[in-house]
Amino acid sequence: MSGGVRRVLEAWRLGVVKYGEALQLQERLVADRKAGRVGDLVLSLQHPPTYTLGKRREKAERNLLAPEADLRALGAEIHRTERGGDATFHGPRQAVLYPLLSLRTLGLGARRYVEGLESAMIQVAALHGVSARPGDPGETGVWVGDRKIGAIGVRISSGFTWHGLAFNIDPDLEYFEHIVPCGIAGKGVTSLRREVGDGAELPADGVIHDQLVGCLATTLGFTDVEFKDDSERGDLIGVTASQY
Repeated sequence: MSGGVRRVLEAWRLGVVKYGEALQLQERLVADRKAGRVGDLVLSLQHPPTYTLGKRREKAERNLLAPEADLRALGAEIHRTERGGDATFHGPRQAVLYPLLSLRTLGLGARRYVEGLESAMIQVAALHGVSARPGDPGETGVWVGDRKIGAIGVRISSGFTWHGLAFNIDPDLEYFEHIVPCGIAGKGVTSLRREVGDGAELPADGVIHDQLVGCLATTLGFTDVEFKDDSERGDLIGVTASQY
């Protein structure tokens, strides 16, 4: 950052939030960001068990390996979205970040932004002794060998971002068996817990969320992060947070 300019990313720690509520919140906040009523910010949260499909509906639905009724019987919600990407799963013990940013203000293009999301997850994996990498051509997200540890699905509207990334800390990986994750057949899904091994200690999920936010902020050129807990956000009507 030239000239000593201070650029702050505000991070909202929201705990566990239903996918539909988080989507409504993003829609409201991206409108506020476009209008200049809020600055750059990121939502840091987890979802209850949820399958989401990207905007290429027909392709994404082919990657559901079970009828929707069966998926709901597992206790999961199903949502069709306008993000990029294919079919994926969100659930407890998975860190989700939804950055709501002005790429033009940051001087970033779409490719550089997605690379920043990848880099944040790779850096956090490295903090815990796990060597991760970006996907090969045609493979979105972040990988450990041929096992996917982090997914990316973004939407960019008039230079403003929403949706984002999902990093597997220790979710129930059996949920992924009912889809072709991100439409990539023949590859596995993993988690930070699986890669470090059961005998290794991991910090609380909230610490890993904050590490992701910090790595993302640095990668995208922010100089500071200001964390806000849900109790400080009295305007988040309809969003109920719980502890990680």
